[in-house]
Amino acid sequence: MSANTSANNKYNVREFIAFTGAKVLQDKTSVFVGTGLPMIAAILAQKTHAPQLLIIFEAGGVGPILPELPISVGQGLTYYRGVAAGSMHNVMSICQAGYIDVGFLGAAQVDMYGNINTTCIGDHEHPSVRLPGSGGASDIGSLSHKTIIIVAGQSRRTFVNKLDFLTTPGYLDGPGARERAGLPSRSGPYRVITQLGVFGFDNKSKKMMLLSVHPWVTVEEIRDNSGFDIVIPEKYDISGEPGEKDLEILRTQIDRASLIIGK
Repeated sequence: MSANTSANNKYNVREFIAFTGAKVLQDKTSVFVGTGLPMIAAILAQKTHAPQLLIIFEAGGVGPILPELPISVGQGLTYYRGVAAGSMHNVMSICQAGYIDVGFLGAAQVDMYGNINTTCIGDHEHPSVRLPGSGGASDIGSLSHKTIIIVAGQSRRTFVNKLDFLTTPGYLDGPGARERAGLPSRSGPYRVITQLGVFGFDNKSKKMMLLSVHPWVTVEEIRDNSGFDIVIPEKYDISGEPGEKDLEILRTQIDRASLIIGK
């Protein structure tokens, strides 16, 4: 299923992903957001169930009350009614000091341990596709207490057994690997959200584990669209659906030009 395909006549898949990402975010926490769907999900959370969500942007905006979608992490709107207008150095220092509850990132590839590639597809020196790179994603994934990852188009090309390039560390090669690499304990990937389901990570093996399937998806589709074995528990949930109010906010307030969520 394409990331823009309508799940039903009420909403499209990108709207569903944004809503699902928003529900993971909790009120009175801090979230360091990347561009695109993570940004939209954070704004939706702030406009609904998490009005005191502290949103932080890479260019230096801290705690804005966002009326709509900024076009980048450095647009002036990212400072709107914020608590601080700082710099990249300021916000990365906040991250390093351990004050970021959630890092919210996109990914071109992700593996079973939640490691992320946003650098290139193919050989690094002669890639078939050159991607945007890390930006601040490596710092965010290394130092935030939890990391949420959005992959808008889950397939065997995006859920891969081995990344073409390791941009942002997840659980690296398994239990204890983050700590051996000098990363903070009790940090790491928390959720992966795709057009097919929501995934967490097994506490012991640190491998990706299914938590919920979206209403139009089967477990067989989850398996078929992954290049590695996802842990499938005996019990898993069906993802909740956005209501009319959520969709209205997404379409008429946050992304009025349909730049990210589409029509």
